[in-house]
Amino acid sequence: MKNKNYLITGSAGFIGFHLSKKLLSEGFNVLGVDNLNNYYDQKIKQDRNNILKKYKNYRFNKIDIKDYKKLDRIFKKNSIHGVVNLAAQAGVRYSLKNPRSYIENNINGFFNILELSKKYKIKKFIYASTSSIYGLQKKFPLKENFNTDNPIQLYAATKKSNELMATSYSHLYKMDTVGLRFFTVYGPWGRPDMALFKFTKNIINNDLIKLFNNGKHYRDFTYVDDIVDGVFSLIKKQSKKSIPYEIFNIGNGTPKKLLDYLKHIEKNLNKISKTKKLPLQTGDIVKTHSNINKLKKYTGYKPKTNIKIGINRFIEWYKDYYRAN
Repeated sequence: MKNKNYLITGSAGFIGFHLSKKLLSEGFNVLGVDNLNNYYDQKIKQDRNNILKKYKNYRFNKIDIKDYKKLDRIFKKNSIHGVVNLAAQAGVRYSLKNPRSYIENNINGFFNILELSKKYKIKKFIYASTSSIYGLQKKFPLKENFNTDNPIQLYAATKKSNELMATSYSHLYKMDTVGLRFFTVYGPWGRPDMALFKFTKNIINNDLIKLFNNGKHYRDFTYVDDIVDGVFSLIKKQSKKSIPYEIFNIGNGTPKKLLDYLKHIEKNLNKISKTKKLPLQTGDIVKTHSNINKLKKYTGYKPKTNIKIGINRFIEWYKDYYRAN
């Protein structure tokens, strides 16, 4: 598998950065694609990308996945073995404010990558889905065969569309497609719009933390290194199915109270937070809990990092990156 060319979209994003580092360190050639947009602080994206640029086997292309012609040139110029599509408009709350961005990026942009992967006969196509796709399920843990026809936000609806589009291409063109339903990924170099980042920043700055649903959320927090190990195991695995499509949950398998998560952050910072409890927000999901048995059986996936260790690693990185005390 070494020396294979892999195209990673969203390579300067949170998961894309960590996955690209893993592939580069394993001897893969990575073609990074990212538009470095301003959805959140561009500096952190540029800093991630600058780390990747230190690898000789990394080539960066500042391209928007909505630009079919520029993407086509990248596919045409390079002998690409596999594609991991992690570029997307993320965030549940933002989908209420700017829904068009989700259609343009997560539907049209996704279609461009999928269509070009078909055109250039890419051997493996892996893409990001989301745990939000399960909507208001009441039965836990969440399994891949549960009904996902009732998403409660546009973000989840676009990801459901991705799964259907990829499945249809597997049927029509025998493309090897793998969809990954990520469960609340956290860790160093994370997204500033996520809870861990916000909580840490607000505690350090003595700012108020808003706890929606009175803080009564449960999340299947999954450390980014475990996510990357899971994706990497799938990159190495070849499908033997006649119609080669798969959908996998990729999480920790152990839900935690958001309030316990907050307590771990406080303990690491040796500081008590200021909080305000508020009602549940529109489009928010109260609980996620992944059943990861399918991925375990398929690749031997086994998450190793509990939230105590994961939060500690994040806080160490955060303090170093922002020189915070």
